[in-house]
Amino acid sequence: MLISGMCNMGKVDDALKLRDDMVALKLSPDVVTYNTLINGCFKEKRSSEAFKLVGEMIEKGVAQNEITYNILIKWYSKEGRMSEASEMVKRMEEAGFLPDCVTYNTLMSGFCKTGNWAEAFGVVNQMAGKGLKMDIVTLNTALHNLCRERRVDDAYEFLRSSSKSGYIVDEVSYGTLIVGYFKEESTEKAMKVWDEMKKKEIIPSIVTYNSVIGGLCKSGKMEVAMAKLNELLENALVPDETTYNTIIHGYCWEGNIEKAFEFHNMMVEKSFKPDVYTCNILLRGLCMEGMLGKAINLFHSWVSKGKDLDAVTYNTLIAALCKDRRLEDALSLAAEMEEKKLGPDSYTYNAIIGALYDAGRTKEAEEHLSKMIERDIEIQYSKHDNDENVSDREPSGESDSNSLAYSEQIEKHCVEGRYKDAMQIYIEQIQKGVSVHKSTYIALITGLIKRRKSILRAG
Repeated sequence: MLISGMCNMGKVDDALKLRDDMVALKLSPDVVTYNTLINGCFKEKRSSEAFKLVGEMIEKGVAQNEITYNILIKWYSKEGRMSEASEMVKRMEEAGFLPDCVTYNTLMSGFCKTGNWAEAFGVVNQMAGKGLKMDIVTLNTALHNLCRERRVDDAYEFLRSSSKSGYIVDEVSYGTLIVGYFKEESTEKAMKVWDEMKKKEIIPSIVTYNSVIGGLCKSGKMEVAMAKLNELLENALVPDETTYNTIIHGYCWEGNIEKAFEFHNMMVEKSFKPDVYTCNILLRGLCMEGMLGKAINLFHSWVSKGKDLDAVTYNTLIAALCKDRRLEDALSLAAEMEEKKLGPDSYTYNAIIGALYDAGRTKEAEEHLSKMIERDIEIQYSKHDNDENVSDREPSGESDSNSLAYSEQIEKHCVEGRYKDAMQIYIEQIQKGVSVHKSTYIALITGLIKRRKSILRAG
């Protein structure tokens, strides 16, 4: 059918024109034609035209069928308008049509997506009462949405009850729960679901294996994670970059850099091709363990091999150099980063600005702040961080309490654009010998630079 083909190709205007040509030739569009056009309009997000066609259909005495109702129910459910979707089911029944699996699956999926679980499970009961069953897609949608709402235990009970009721659950069903439990840091429950899946002889996909290996690595269970990698290989599945990077990250996470490199080297011999994520994982691991020299060597090794590096690579090393007070090296790397059009971004600037302030190079820090503002890069700072203070004095007791109170006032004035008041409080604070939090100083300088720029623009 031409109209159906046009709608499938997204050519709704052509399909509507063809309908007009039919009418001009005294050929009346039937329910199939109207259903095709209505569905086509909904797919192309032309809902007003779709409902206009519904009205035209009624006006011309073309009776709606179960497909018409299912199309409307699907659209209302997709839009989250579940009261209208439910009302459409009632109208469908009143018109003498029985809702089928498509109808109820659509309805249930809509209730799941809107978080109305009572209604969703009510639909399951209605289906069971009528001898109908939800399909695997709907069941997995329900499990996904329950896990997304952090109701993983409810998802587990739903899976078990569905399985007992004769529903077929698959690898996606179990994989969804396993990922959900790992996200909740419930490793034991995740592995319990894993064991249940294996008892049912459901073969996990590489995605599920990666989720399990990642969860185990994060939980510090590296031996078990490696056992799962071997199991993966025994099942004739091919590990991908994610698998290998996850293991490497796991070793770095527990501070076992030597093991991370051993595994990396062993996998390279077996044709694993490290990517930029591999480099970033190893680089971050070295920096976290204070092995800055080895991190620099790794960086230069990748550069010499012509490997593609990203902003994360540069920022990781820049932050480590700043922490080690190797400012010139950090600035040089930032310049190289800019030359390669990889930044600098907010992370780069924040690391460098903080280090410059710590080194007493206030003027350079302000210049970098000014560049950030010119480039419209967001400045991130927090008065709750562990950064040292700009002042050499160590705050304690009442002094620290006063410092925090003054800092909050200064930052509040800066947010409100009252920079003169903020500056006055800052001067009073210094005169009283109260230490200045770096975040407060940065907030104040940022505000003053913004004020200066606005005055220049106004002039």
